[in-house]
Amino acid sequence: MGETIEIREDGSFYVPDCPVIPFIEGDGVGPDIWRASRRVFDAAVEKCYGGGRRIDWVEVYAGEKAFRIMGDWAPEETIETIRKYKVGIKGPLTTPVGEGIRSINVLLRQRLDLYACIRPVKYIPGTPSPLKHPEKVDMVVFRENTEDVYAGLEWQAETPEALRIREFLEKEMGKRIREDSGIGIKPISRFGTKRLVRKAIQYALEHGRKSVTLVHKGNIMKFTEGAFQKWGYELAREEFRDRVITENELLEQKKKGLPEGKVILKDRIADAMFQQILLRPEEYDVLAMPNLNGDYMSDALAAQVGGLGMAPGANIGDQAAVFEATHGSAPRYANQDVINPGSLILSGAMMFEFLGWKEVGERIKNAVAKTISQKIVTYDLARQMRGAKKVRCSEFASAIIGNL
Repeated sequence: MGETIEIREDGSFYVPDCPVIPFIEGDGVGPDIWRASRRVFDAAVEKCYGGGRRIDWVEVYAGEKAFRIMGDWAPEETIETIRKYKVGIKGPLTTPVGEGIRSINVLLRQRLDLYACIRPVKYIPGTPSPLKHPEKVDMVVFRENTEDVYAGLEWQAETPEALRIREFLEKEMGKRIREDSGIGIKPISRFGTKRLVRKAIQYALEHGRKSVTLVHKGNIMKFTEGAFQKWGYELAREEFRDRVITENELLEQKKKGLPEGKVILKDRIADAMFQQILLRPEEYDVLAMPNLNGDYMSDALAAQVGGLGMAPGANIGDQAAVFEATHGSAPRYANQDVINPGSLILSGAMMFEFLGWKEVGERIKNAVAKTISQKIVTYDLARQMRGAKKVRCSEFASAIIGNL
């Protein structure tokens, strides 16, 4: 029988030798990639610990399967099970059309307060890339998960509600808005910003990263995205003054290199940052940003190193963590055993590192890299690689297991 992961008084996670980990298969291609990934996970744990440790997998439901079985797209039982066991993993979920749910993924993040979406982006040699030097790409995106437009309020154009909001803004606030406009409000708070930036700086310090860059559009949205930048610097001064040095301070002190044991704090305007990740990727390590910027930036970065099929991701809070495939459910490919399971497999490697089972995570990542170097890949990569051997989803997993 598996045991429950516990949270210690200092906020760290205590992980037993046989933790219960809830999983959500996912919709569309979810069952295919989950079956492949689970085989890799179990084989890697066995390879590392020889039966001394294992995962007790427990299925929970969300998305189409949940609706089919339980009549609910996101059952409360699923949320409570993940909350109880602290760590979960999931495949892609389809957002129902016309069902009053914006996104099941967003709902899970908000209900479990998984405020940091963490997306590491690192090139695996041999993976097809549009860049001349993809090996320079090695960044970790920290995207705020609970605020910005994903928690935004909207009113449809020409509805009574939109007209009332427009009237208030014009009469009370002196702002002019066209009569036929849809209206939206996006919140970005000091609290939400600081806890995200705190986690990004802690990650940089713990993983030997050189810099943290705040990415924002504060030149236009001064009191939301501009405040994100301001509060990020404020947090660094308050809590990490002896460990963080700003880019401006380095320039003023005319220091050429990074002082030992410190992290550089930078900030960049979001549109300029899209150029930076293409032209000067080696200058950036950890990126922290509001929700929508992070959504765009992490997908753009994934495209530079092989696409979403090779992009791992996690949603982490103070009380729970859910690791996930970052791509969509691709229903047209469901049950065909063709989709690349790399995103979910690499997300599992992240999960094992989070659990403290670092040797499992490293073994999985090394086996994936070795399999790609052997040009044994699924169709999405094979069509871009000369001399590749195209294999099915399950066969790709078998090749990775063979390389563990």
